[in-house]
Amino acid sequence: MAFNGHYELQTQENFVPFMKAIGLSDDLIEKGKDKKSTSEIVETGDHFKITVTTGSRVLINEFTIGQETEVDSPTGEKVKAVINREGNNKLVAKIKNITSVTEVTGDQLVNAMTVGDIVYKRISKRVS
Repeated sequence: MAFNGHYELQTQENFVPFMKAIGLSDDLIEKGKDKKSTSEIVETGDHFKITVTTGSRVLINEFTIGQETEVDSPTGEKVKAVINREGNNKLVAKIKNITSVTEVTGDQLVNAMTVGDIVYKRISKRVS
């Protein structure tokens, strides 16, 4: 249950280069780069529901550890992925050419998405 909670985005690194690398338009990148986002994670055993709200956009992904599921990629496209758990506090997913690692450390939620040699890192703080 390490992931349960509400988190607010504090910092992000390499947003623009990562979004360009996955094919988002300059217009969409510009609109999204300074928006604050919140994440709500509900962990029930091996089942997760993750809701990310950025401005008026709400992205909801539900999955069960180790089972193939359909998730929304950062481009908004629906893709099949398998999310695995490493230890109690780390989730790892491969979504097309993106590797996503999400980890809880203390009251921080750190998500690092890698495409090629670009790592986009989001650090959020638990607010409840």
